[in-house]
Amino acid sequence: MSDHPLHANSVRNPAVSLAHWARAAIGHSWHNGEPDFVGDHGRVVWQTSTMEALLAGIYDGDVTVDELLTHGDFGLGTFNALDGEMVILDGMCYHLRSDGTVTRAMSTDLTPFAVVTTFDPDVSFDITQPITRAGIERLIDGVIPNKNFVVAVRMSGTFSRVDTRTVGRQERPYPPLQEATTHEAINSLENVSGTMAGFRTPGFEQGISVAGYHLHFIDKRRTTGGHMLDFALQSGQIVLSYSTDVLLNFPRFGAFLTAQLDRPDIAKAIAATEGSGTPTTATGS
Repeated sequence: MSDHPLHANSVRNPAVSLAHWARAAIGHSWHNGEPDFVGDHGRVVWQTSTMEALLAGIYDGDVTVDELLTHGDFGLGTFNALDGEMVILDGMCYHLRSDGTVTRAMSTDLTPFAVVTTFDPDVSFDITQPITRAGIERLIDGVIPNKNFVVAVRMSGTFSRVDTRTVGRQERPYPPLQEATTHEAINSLENVSGTMAGFRTPGFEQGISVAGYHLHFIDKRRTTGGHMLDFALQSGQIVLSYSTDVLLNFPRFGAFLTAQLDRPDIAKAIAATEGSGTPTTATGS
């Protein structure tokens, strides 16, 4: 399987840097001689709690889905008691459970960890030849103008393979995330159409969020999905939305207030829970 698409087609060709910068100049303002990709006020990624808190087993939140959707129409996360995975697309919040079911989340559902933004496309390109996860990540890394921005990634199409994991609801006393995910079964989907949604986050945010690529998958019929472990895209479209601002909301009660959240092995722990096997980082430019 090739690691590079045969064509990366759009009105903004990511293979040609001059065209990319020209697009930025046309579509956005300039500041001090440099393109201002997201305008004077930037775009905000809004996040509740931290990945390190989730690793520590802090699974109770104080943010409802209703409130979460006031901060963005695209994103991912989990639900209280670590009850499955969250995918937000086009302002709709989906609850993906470990029994394989998918439902629309209730407005009153609570989340202990979620990341959302208002998705406003900056770049889009078509994939017309099979490409692996590693190839996709290299392609996106070569397109983005600043590796220190948070990039929302929406990837839709036909996947020859998607490996997902969906964590099950936990009971008190909550175990650490690494323990909670140890025995979760991997669900392998083949020749499935759907959407991969999530973020590419710079390395300096490790522990606050997941450095590198953090993606959740939901199929086109909204009947299955989960936390992405690996995939291969047959054909489809990738759309990127850049953000310059991160607003972090801390839980206001419970275990978060007294937790010791400065573990030295944070990258290794996140890699284990994310299923990558090795620490994942997204380096700056």
